[in-house]
Amino acid sequence: MSYCSAIASMNEEKKALHQQYHDHQYGFPIFDDNELFCRLVLEINQAGLSWETILKKEKSFRKAYHNFDLKKVAAYKEKDIERLMNDPGIIRNRLKIEAAIENAKAIIQLGKEFGSFEKWLQLHHPKPKDEWVKLFKKTFRFTGGEIVSEFLLSTGYLPGAHDQSCAIYKKVVQAKPMWLKK
Repeated sequence: MSYCSAIASMNEEKKALHQQYHDHQYGFPIFDDNELFCRLVLEINQAGLSWETILKKEKSFRKAYHNFDLKKVAAYKEKDIERLMNDPGIIRNRLKIEAAIENAKAIIQLGKEFGSFEKWLQLHHPKPKDEWVKLFKKTFRFTGGEIVSEFLLSTGYLPGAHDQSCAIYKKVVQAKPMWLKK
């Protein structure tokens, strides 16, 4: 089976960690707002770190952030920030934690205005990467070019998550609804 060059070049230990994400998540569309929020939080937390670090901590992130329940995270108070700042299972960066809370609030607001975060993304698709970056910077906290790019690649809104020769490429294309194939 042929894989993306990034996966193919990894040693067996790294490959084992990345393979599940590569084969079943990366580039596949996400339609659930809580899961879209999860991916945004994980991408924000990856800034300055390796994706490997985030993959190793994903279960801890899910537990710490109430499985990325938007309403619960949006209601976090200072005591929750302190709890997260003391949680060794996640990235303990106050700016990233505060961004998660504010971004949960923003996604809830988008849901009120557009029906869901997913529908808001759909409304803006397709856009070139630079326009997506401007839109995200205007709408969310802690979202620079690399974060936005990886979020959009990983959720299927930008092409290029997999090499065309990768065995997973066709599965990703098949999983996308027609509107996302534009």
